[in-house]
Amino acid sequence: MSRPTAPPARIAFFDLDKTLLAQNSGSLWIRSELRDGFVSWRQAARGWGWLVGYHLGYTDIQPVLRDAIRTLRDTPEVEIAERTRRFYEREVRGIVRRGAHTALARHRDAGDRLVLLTTSSNYLSSLVSAQLGLDDYLCNRFEVRPDGRFTGEPDGELCYGEGKLFKARAYAAERGVDLRDCAFYTDSVSDLPVLEAVGVPVAVNPDPRLKRHAQSRGWRVEDWGAA
Repeated sequence: MSRPTAPPARIAFFDLDKTLLAQNSGSLWIRSELRDGFVSWRQAARGWGWLVGYHLGYTDIQPVLRDAIRTLRDTPEVEIAERTRRFYEREVRGIVRRGAHTALARHRDAGDRLVLLTTSSNYLSSLVSAQLGLDDYLCNRFEVRPDGRFTGEPDGELCYGEGKLFKARAYAAERGVDLRDCAFYTDSVSDLPVLEAVGVPVAVNPDPRLKRHAQSRGWRVEDWGAA
């Protein structure tokens, strides 16, 4: 007699910046790159301005992301991977929100798959995922030439806005899971495409626009505290 097939595990998707982390890793990265001499004050100021607009949902970050990726052209991948590792140890490891651990444990105990869904790079995403025991990560990746240097182009769909939804939907479909059976935790109004597609949308320490939207839709709003 064949055993009944177990239903597929649901997926809990988690944003990174200001959701799992108490701060924005992009802003911290700019500060780190400025301190280490990889960007100028002018470049840093422009980057911080873009991030403020992105966080408030007023800036389309896709052209900014493409420009940033373009600056990596001809840079060895191993160099960026090592700079990211140092940055992670120095700036990121210690800023996970206290409430994030509780939420992750709750979904883990329920048998859900834990997946990071972030605009950050695969170099940072892999480190955070290992630290928190996540099952996978969906993020931005960069094309690398056979000689190990970046082409200056993204590898696949940008993981932002509708791009995040594209990646989440494809990931769930590959595992036979409907997004309506999934959860998504985020702080940002820019993530509305995914929030509106999942069955359990949760606003975590949300920005003002997302908080208003969540309250009008009756979505859960959670405070995960500081690191």
